[in-house]
Amino acid sequence: MNQYKPLAVFFLVLSFSLINLSSARAEIVEGKDYTVLATPQPTQDGSTIEVLEFFWYGCPHCDSLHPHLKTWLMNIPKDVSFRYVPATLRANWVSAAKIFHTIEAMGITDTLHDKVYDAIHREKIDLNNESALFDWIEKQGIDRKKFEDTYRSFAVQNQVAKSTQMSRQYQLTGVPALVINGKYITSGKMGGTPQDTIRTLEALIEKIRKEK
Repeated sequence: MNQYKPLAVFFLVLSFSLINLSSARAEIVEGKDYTVLATPQPTQDGSTIEVLEFFWYGCPHCDSLHPHLKTWLMNIPKDVSFRYVPATLRANWVSAAKIFHTIEAMGITDTLHDKVYDAIHREKIDLNNESALFDWIEKQGIDRKKFEDTYRSFAVQNQVAKSTQMSRQYQLTGVPALVINGKYITSGKMGGTPQDTIRTLEALIEKIRKEK
């Protein structure tokens, strides 16, 4: 049976090599997979690792990432908190930010967040057009007048202003952008596929844990 020992040793060494190769591939690289904010931003709750997703409903990359992010959120770690933040990098993104803050204020984010993506990217409805937006909202079984009043309210305008300020503070150049604990940023473009973006997100969360 001694004749099999060299073969066994070979496969053992090979297995360790593959494990090490896998670990090397899993490592994330600054400047390639993520960037570090020049000025780290405070988080809402210091007891958790905060993840923010800056998005725009009209962005096809945000639309592609969303289902993967939603699946990840189903098993979000207990030490992690998450928030959606509508980015307003351009003037024509403001209406989408108002839509998000309106459905958030009305407590119907879980009901409509996915549907807004579907309406824009699959049904090809122009939700920048207020008439089309309000017609669509009514078809979803939502009180049209209540939605219109909330959409035009000072409270929603104030939230949009905060989102705009945050977009500047985090030095965003595009979306989707995931900000981890006010310090690290990874984006759909940097991460490659949506799956790569989620893997980078998880690696950055683990990085924060080790730094703590």
